[in-house]
Amino acid sequence: MDTNNYAVIMAGGIGSRFWPMSTTDFPKQFIDMLGTGKSLLQQTFSRIAQFIPDENILILTNDRYKDLVLEQLPSLTEKQLVLEPVMRNTAPCILLAALKIAKWNPEAKMLVAPSDHWIEDEVSFANDVLTSFKAIGDTGKLVTLGINPTFPNTGYGYIEEGAVVSSETGLHKVTQFREKPDYETAKEFIAQGNFLWNAGIFSWSVSGIINAFEAYLPEMLELFNKGIAQFNTENEAVFVSENYGNATNISIDFGILEKSELVFVIKANFDWNDLGTWGSLHDKITTSESENAVVRAVPHLREATGNMILTDKEKLVVVDGLKDYIVVDKEESLLIFPKKKEQEIKQLLAELKDKFGEKYT
Repeated sequence: MDTNNYAVIMAGGIGSRFWPMSTTDFPKQFIDMLGTGKSLLQQTFSRIAQFIPDENILILTNDRYKDLVLEQLPSLTEKQLVLEPVMRNTAPCILLAALKIAKWNPEAKMLVAPSDHWIEDEVSFANDVLTSFKAIGDTGKLVTLGINPTFPNTGYGYIEEGAVVSSETGLHKVTQFREKPDYETAKEFIAQGNFLWNAGIFSWSVSGIINAFEAYLPEMLELFNKGIAQFNTENEAVFVSENYGNATNISIDFGILEKSELVFVIKANFDWNDLGTWGSLHDKITTSESENAVVRAVPHLREATGNMILTDKEKLVVVDGLKDYIVVDKEESLLIFPKKKEQEIKQLLAELKDKFGEKYT
């Protein structure tokens, strides 16, 4: 393995659309959502550790999840944790991770990947990431892996491919990023044939991304540069606690990628599911809308189709006459909710917090 290659796994979200399994205290990245015996975070770490040294993998998360990360990934040391005291979107935490890595190894290249994606073809994933590292070369290129769209999904952002830069690596210039479209626009993207889903998987050199922050978010870089002497020492936590909240709340997409002229894309060869909603989990487990997807439950189903059924432990579940519903049973809560309204679960969660406080959320 190339010791100049690093990875940063993004594991700080609360996964509110997966309530009631995912809660503020125990979000989805720490849960075995597919009944495999491993949490999504553990699956992601294992996938990346096949081609990047364990000690070069950092976990970006909220400081409240520190103990959870160390419990699920016992081989990690605390220096591999990048802990946010407050949520400030993706740009600040990626910059902090890049500065930490650059202090260890200024020649480093880094992969940034979410912790909650499901990728079965791990060989192709490794090959694509290593190809992206090759495409970076010694330049400041910022490379993203785009997913070939299979249908006009309105829940993903899109990347428009431009001219070919390298036929060897499949590198294309990015013409533009497009936010989540309406259905008709998504159909147009698919018809054009040069739009890819934005999976939020990025590769760049630490020097390249730091230079991009200097160009487009200089105030943030200036803020964090004050802590260079403290990074990777026992004093890092104090600096981060006192200063991180002053960083602009902005995504890496808005802050850097949509502004830079050095952004490129490689079409991924691996299968991909972002597991962002109960519906996406259902689609992952069963490819037919007429089938039920079941995790951990012992099902007895009659005239029940298209349902997502999950229990937190092995339990008999009897369903009769239900179609296209989410049924999630947890010790202290039960959700029976139309799958077509899954985007409303986040709003539902806010209502529950108003009514019951933090007890169930």
